[in-house]
Amino acid sequence: MSRPVLTLVFVLFWVAMVALMYWGWRGRAKRQRDRIGQLPAVPDVLGAQLIAPSSGLYVGSTIAPSWQDRIAVGDLGFRATCDLSRYEKGVLLERDGAAAIWIPQESIRAIRTERGLAGKVMSKDAVLVIRWELPTGTEIDTGFRGDDKSVYPIWVNGEKA
Repeated sequence: MSRPVLTLVFVLFWVAMVALMYWGWRGRAKRQRDRIGQLPAVPDVLGAQLIAPSSGLYVGSTIAPSWQDRIAVGDLGFRATCDLSRYEKGVLLERDGAAAIWIPQESIRAIRTERGLAGKVMSKDAVLVIRWELPTGTEIDTGFRGDDKSVYPIWVNGEKA
């Protein structure tokens, strides 16, 4: 087989694999759409700030309790740099290039640290994970990898900053 033909075969194979991955991602989003529903909107009044903003990486969100069942609905499945802060009425993730995520205080079920989430594995206690309940009743885990991990105990233990 000549080099140009072989190159063309590999390019076509690569394009087919990318198309299949895209098709799979769209199928996952379609299957999850009803379970995820509409996310809570960021309220006009957040209340007093309890924990100052921390910069880091939004790792993703998964359907609890699976740490690998990444949510593909909307832009929840895409990593983004973000700032995480806590207010009296809830938690705010302000993501760069994506919609902000508002987690109402009454929806929070647990805050803990984990080794990984959404297919991203790191060192021990490297990801801050917030388990919360969506308006549809589905519980999800939202992951944040902070630039400064010294703030994690404040989040996990509920201390005020």
